[in-house]
Amino acid sequence: MAGQQFQYDDSGNTFFYFLTSFVGLIVIPATYYLWPRDQNAEQLRLKSLRKVHGRCLWYRLRLMKSQQSIVPTLKKAALLFGWAVFLLLAYKVSKLDREYQEYNPYEVLNLDPGASLSEIKKQYRVLSLKFHPDKGGDESTFMRIAKAYAALTNEQSRQNWETYGNPDGPGATSFGIALPAWIVDQKNSMLVLLVYGLAFMVILPVVVGTWWYRSIRYSGDQILINTTQLFMHFMYKTPNMNMKRLAMVLTAAFEFDPRSNKDATIRPTDNIEVPQLIRELGNINVKKKEPPFCYPYSLKARVLVLAHLARMDVSEELDEDQRFVVRKSPALLQEMINVGCQLTMMANSRGGFHAPRLVTIENCMKLTQMIVQGLQESKSPLLQLPHFEEEHLRYCVSKKYKVRSLQDLVSLKDSDRRNMLRFLGEEKYDEVFAVLGSFPHITMNTKLQVLDDEDSNNITAGSIVTVTVTLTRKRMSEVFEKEQDSSTPCLTEEAATTEEAGDVSKTKTKVWQNKSKGAKKTAKSKKKKLTKKKATPAPAKTKQANGTVAGNEVVTATAAAAAAATTTTTVTAATVTATTTTTAVVKEEEDEVSDKGSESEEGEANKDSPSERDEDSDKQSDTEVDEMAGDDEEEWEALQQSIQRRERALLETKSKVTHPVYSIYFAEEKHEWWWLYIADRRDQTLVSMPYHVCTLKDTEEVELKFPAPSKTGNYQYSVILRSDSYLGLDQIKPLKLEVHEAKAMLDNHPQWDIPDTEEEDEEQEDSDGIEESEDDDEDND
Repeated sequence: MAGQQFQYDDSGNTFFYFLTSFVGLIVIPATYYLWPRDQNAEQLRLKSLRKVHGRCLWYRLRLMKSQQSIVPTLKKAALLFGWAVFLLLAYKVSKLDREYQEYNPYEVLNLDPGASLSEIKKQYRVLSLKFHPDKGGDESTFMRIAKAYAALTNEQSRQNWETYGNPDGPGATSFGIALPAWIVDQKNSMLVLLVYGLAFMVILPVVVGTWWYRSIRYSGDQILINTTQLFMHFMYKTPNMNMKRLAMVLTAAFEFDPRSNKDATIRPTDNIEVPQLIRELGNINVKKKEPPFCYPYSLKARVLVLAHLARMDVSEELDEDQRFVVRKSPALLQEMINVGCQLTMMANSRGGFHAPRLVTIENCMKLTQMIVQGLQESKSPLLQLPHFEEEHLRYCVSKKYKVRSLQDLVSLKDSDRRNMLRFLGEEKYDEVFAVLGSFPHITMNTKLQVLDDEDSNNITAGSIVTVTVTLTRKRMSEVFEKEQDSSTPCLTEEAATTEEAGDVSKTKTKVWQNKSKGAKKTAKSKKKKLTKKKATPAPAKTKQANGTVAGNEVVTATAAAAAAATTTTTVTAATVTATTTTTAVVKEEEDEVSDKGSESEEGEANKDSPSERDEDSDKQSDTEVDEMAGDDEEEWEALQQSIQRRERALLETKSKVTHPVYSIYFAEEKHEWWWLYIADRRDQTLVSMPYHVCTLKDTEEVELKFPAPSKTGNYQYSVILRSDSYLGLDQIKPLKLEVHEAKAMLDNHPQWDIPDTEEEDEEQEDSDGIEESEDDDEDND
C-alpha cells in the first residue's frame, strides 16, 4: 500500500517557488501604495497656486520640502530593488527542471505510443549499444532505458505502469517542504532555535505591545485620551468660558507635554526667551497656580499661541516649537467642540449639571479661525489680506467708505476701491484683488419639514424636525463680476438689517426735522405756482353711487392744507386745485366699483339655480382631489429622494480635500471646512449638534435633526454657518418654528372593530374542529 513521505528539499527547488511567491506578495502591493506620486503634478499644482498663495507660510515650506526631500528617491530605490529580486527569482524558477513528471516509457525509448513488440526490442538494442556502460555510455540513462523496456515487455511491469504509473508498483507519495535541509540539521539546531526564540518571544511581543499601548492612549481622531478627559473636566467645571480661559485650557493639552508626546520639546533656552515674550505680551495669567496651567509646558505653549495671534517675531528655535503648537491646535479645538456636544447631550438626557453654554462652543470655533489666520479677536478681518497693516485701516474705516469687513470691500465699486487702496501699488492691488477673489462666498438655503409623517409641513410637539440645508460655494471673484454687471451692492445680513432699520427710522417724524421739512414744502409749493394754471373752485360735496355723502375727507384735507399754508394765497389755491382733482378721481373709481358690484350681483343671481350649483360643487371637489393626489405624489417623491440620498451618503466616501485656505502665518496647508448647526441664541443653547462640513467643493446638502419643543407656540431659532479658517465669513439665518399640538391617539379604529357575528363564527369553527379531532381519536382507539 502506498504511503506518504515528507522530506526537506535538498536541491532547494521548492524553496525558490516559495520565496518567489512571498516576495511577489510584498512587492506588488507595496508598489501600488508606496510608489511616489508624480512630482510633476504636485509642482504644477503648486505653480497654479503661486499667484494667490505665494506669500503663505505653508506654501513656502512646501516648496522647500519638495526641493530638499530625499524620501521619494529612497522609496523608489527600495521598490526597484524589490522588483529586481522578484524578477531574479522568477528567472531562477523558470530554469528549474521539472522533477514531478508523469512516467512514460515510450518517451524514454523515443517510440510512438502503441508500437509493436518487435519495434520495442529493436529500439532497445540500438539504445543499449549506444548507452551501455561497457560501451562508454551513461549508467543512469541506461538504467532508465532498461526500466522502460521492462515496463513494455514484462507483463507485471506493464500492469503496474498502467495501474500506478510506475513499473515498480505503488510507491510513497513524496512532498517537498519549501525549506532547505540545513535548517533541521543537528549541527545548526541551536542557531535555529535561537532565531525562532528571538523572533516569536522577543520581537513579536514587543511590536504588538508597542502598537497596543499607543492605540489605547489615542482616540479615533489621534487625540490623547488624557487630553479629552482634561477638556471634559474644565468644560464641566466652567460652562461659560471666555476666550482667555479657553486659550489656557487649549494649551494645557498633553500633546504639548514632552512626557506624553515625544514631538514636544523643552529647551534650555526657554528659561530666557519665554519670560522675554511674556513681558512683551503683557498679562497672560502667569501667576495663576492652578494645575496644569502653571506647568512649564503649558505656559510655553500658551505664550507661543498668543505670540502667534499677535504676529510677533520669535527666535528660530522657538519658531519650530511654535509651528508644532499651531499645527496641533485646530484638531484639539475640534475635540473641545466634540466634548462640549457630548456634555450638552448628557445634560439634555440626564440632567443634574449645566451644559456648556453656546458662547463656549462658539468661542472654540472663533479661536480656530484666529489661529489659522494669526489674528486676535479684536482685529479687523481685513488684516487677513496681503499688504494690509494696522496703519492702512484708517483709509478703509473713514466716513467716505466705511469699510469694516470683507463684504464691505467687495460691495464697493471698482473705482472707489482703487481710490481707497491707493496706498498700494498696481502689483500689490492686483495681488489683493486675486486673494480676495479666491475667498469663499457661501449661499445657504434651508427647508424645514417633518419626514415620515402624513403632513410633513405640520410640526407637532415632540416630533423630529429635519432642516435640510443646501450650501453652494462660489468664489468672491464671481461676486466681483456681478457687481460690474449690476450696480446693486452685495450686502451682508448685518448690513441688510441695518438698512431696514434705517428705512423705518426715515418714516418717523422727528422734532428736530420739522423746520427743514416745512421749508422744503414751501419751496416745492412755489415751484408748483409757476407751472400750474389758476385754481378753479371745487364743489363742496360729492355723492357716491350708494347715495352717501363723501365730502368730509375733502373738507378735512382742504382745511389742513389751508392751515399749513397760511403764508400765501397761492399755496391755498394750489391746494384747492389738488383737492378738486382728487375728489373727481375718487368719484370715478367709486362709480366703476359700484358698476362692477352690480354686475357681480347679477351674475350670482343668475347662478342661483340648483343645477349650476351642483356643477360648481362637483368641479370644486374634483379640483381638491387632484390637488391632494398631487401633494401625495410630491411627498412620496421627496421621501424616495431622501432615502436615496442617505444610501449614497453611506456608500460614498468623499475626499476632504476641498479648497486651500489663504493663511499667511499657518505652517500647514489647510482646507476650507465649516460648522453648521442650529442654536437658540436667546437661551444660549444648542438645538442641533454642530455638523462638521468637510467635503464642500461646489454644493453640499446637509440634514440637521432635532426634536421639536414639547410646548406649542412660536419659536425663533438660528441656522448658523461658521468657517474654521476665515474671519468675518460666518452666516446666521433665522429659522421660525411654529409648533402645533400633537394629534390624539385613536382608541378605536374602524379596522379594529370586529363584529360580534364574526367572533361567534370563529368560536364555532374552533369548537367544531376540536370535536372532529376527538372523534378521530376515538375511531383510532
